[in-house]
Amino acid sequence: MSTVHEPARQRALVLRLKRVEGQLRGIQKLIDSDADGEKVAQQLAAARKALDKTFFAMVGCVMAQGDLPPDGVADLLARFA
Repeated sequence: MSTVHEPARQRALVLRLKRVEGQLRGIQKLIDSDADGEKVAQQLAAARKALDKTFFAMVGCVMAQGDLPPDGVADLLARFA
């Protein structure tokens, strides 16, 4: 199974991951600066949601490409979602 064949979709996924990477660096700085726990938790939740959105966008790409039959997509979601 290939992840993404279409260059525009591939670029969009990589950009999403770069934003998440930036969020994670920001969280590291918050922790290093002994920031309020609620603020850290809020940022962790935002990063987790961003990763989830990226995952589901990737699954959408796989579905659009037709690389997996519907049962394969269901299995992918059951294993990793």
